[in-house]
Amino acid sequence: MAAWAPLVPYAKLRLGIGEGTLGLVLLSLGIGSIVSMPLAGMFVGRFGCRAVTIGSVALLCGALPFLATVASLPLLALLLFTFGAGLGAIDVAMNIHAIGVERAAGRALMSGFHGFFSLGGIAGAAGVSGMLGLGISPLSAEICVVAVSTIALAVAAGGLLPYAARSHGPALAVPRGTVLFIGLLCFIGFLSEGSVLDWSAVFLISVRSIEPYYAGLGFVAFSATMTLGRLVGDRIVQRLGGRTVIALGGLCAAGGFALATLVPSLPAALLGYALVGAGCANIVPVLFSSVGRQTAMPENLAVPAITALGYAGILAGPAAIGFVAHFMSLSTAFLMLTALLLGVAASSRLLRA
Repeated sequence: MAAWAPLVPYAKLRLGIGEGTLGLVLLSLGIGSIVSMPLAGMFVGRFGCRAVTIGSVALLCGALPFLATVASLPLLALLLFTFGAGLGAIDVAMNIHAIGVERAAGRALMSGFHGFFSLGGIAGAAGVSGMLGLGISPLSAEICVVAVSTIALAVAAGGLLPYAARSHGPALAVPRGTVLFIGLLCFIGFLSEGSVLDWSAVFLISVRSIEPYYAGLGFVAFSATMTLGRLVGDRIVQRLGGRTVIALGGLCAAGGFALATLVPSLPAALLGYALVGAGCANIVPVLFSSVGRQTAMPENLAVPAITALGYAGILAGPAAIGFVAHFMSLSTAFLMLTALLLGVAASSRLLRA
């Protein structure tokens, strides 16, 4: 996923499109994710986590090189839909798998699992940005990412559980009660993360006037602090409790967006994105851990429902930010995210202990 972030400004320049059009075409990624999530939950119940994970990686690796070269707007939309479908499916499969492993271990592990997801964010964004800075073509850079991902899958596949979810109930269900509330908070968390992924590079180029091959540094700063926060997050959650972690995280991320937007310097922007990463680090892991404890819905239904609501932030977010940037400014769009994250901090008191 992170390997796509440095390609966004290149795709914008290659196709000669504006921010509004870019935001609209980025809808395809979110639509593909949301369409695939309930199907992934159904497939996990039938074929298991291992099979769905392997299939999802194949889909991602097949689409990524074409995203580096496509020069047609309709084809870009189709490829982003395919890429998004792979992201949505693997997200569901990995989180169901993580809930099963955490339950078997009998202790908090979710933040650590999400920390390794963030390590991929650092490797993808920093690695691709570094290769682009050395003059390597976008296609060659993405082929390297595909090769590393394929090797990682080959190493990990034997250790994946065939089945990890408690599966019962209908194939599809509408989220309700606790699941719906958790999903709405995930919506804002995913919206914030997706905004850094899709728009931080564009912001640094168009507003802070840096060179395109350094534009991925915003996502690198975000990913670095998110990774650090998640790798120590299980101990933090055990010490402070989930509600406190969500409240403090929302405040930290809101302050980060405000700093990156309002202070006109590159160091301030990078520090701001780093604060967003630190604040968002453990919000989503805490919410996903709570899915394993709720009884309103079975996991193979609750995880896709919550993930789909979260990814609705990725679906609506890039398009909404693009439209706000087109009619107002990109800075205004980021300040709106600041307000939403303050709402997450305030709503943490409504969560169960």
